[in-house]
Amino acid sequence: MIALLISPAGAQQAPQGTPTRIRGTVEKLDGQALTVKSREGQSVTIALSDNVAVAYLVKKNVGDIKPGDYIASTGIKGTDSKLHAIEVRIFPESLRGAGEGQYPWDLKPESVMTKATVGTITQAPQGNVIKVSYKGTESEYTVDPTTPIFANTTGDRNLLCPAPRYLSLRRSLTTASSPARAFMWRRTASSRRCDRHRHQLVR
Repeated sequence: MIALLISPAGAQQAPQGTPTRIRGTVEKLDGQALTVKSREGQSVTIALSDNVAVAYLVKKNVGDIKPGDYIASTGIKGTDSKLHAIEVRIFPESLRGAGEGQYPWDLKPESVMTKATVGTITQAPQGNVIKVSYKGTESEYTVDPTTPIFANTTGDRNLLCPAPRYLSLRRSLTTASSPARAFMWRRTASSRRCDRHRHQLVR
């Protein structure tokens, strides 16, 4: 499974609020046009900028998270009224501060995104409790042993392969006509990439 994040070239925060997000699978790459099928079943074509950047997510574990790291966690409140992470991403230093804060997210109903700096990590009966801070505010959430954890890694356009059984997409656009400039993928060991020059799937 591969997740993809796309943002428009020269993207700025939309005046009316947060940008639209679309999740789905890659269907076709034709020159600068990428066609995906959303999880709602709609076909969406996205224009790519000439300097489109591609990155993918590498599987990690809670031991890879260190105090001072800048991370993103999607969480849902449990019956204990505390946030429980359903996904964690470790950002590179170049992305420190990107999207910092805590706000509603669309991964699952009632989910919340927290992008913040790690303070402490302590063990608890249900997993690990990570305390974070953002914009002068503190928060914490529990990461259990089954929570998926990833780190960003730079990729290339060869990852934009029309192979729906291997790919899923997430898109963030402020305007439908803006060319996409960045992609984020989630990749498992079974994922493959598309060699555009030989037009076949390769390991």
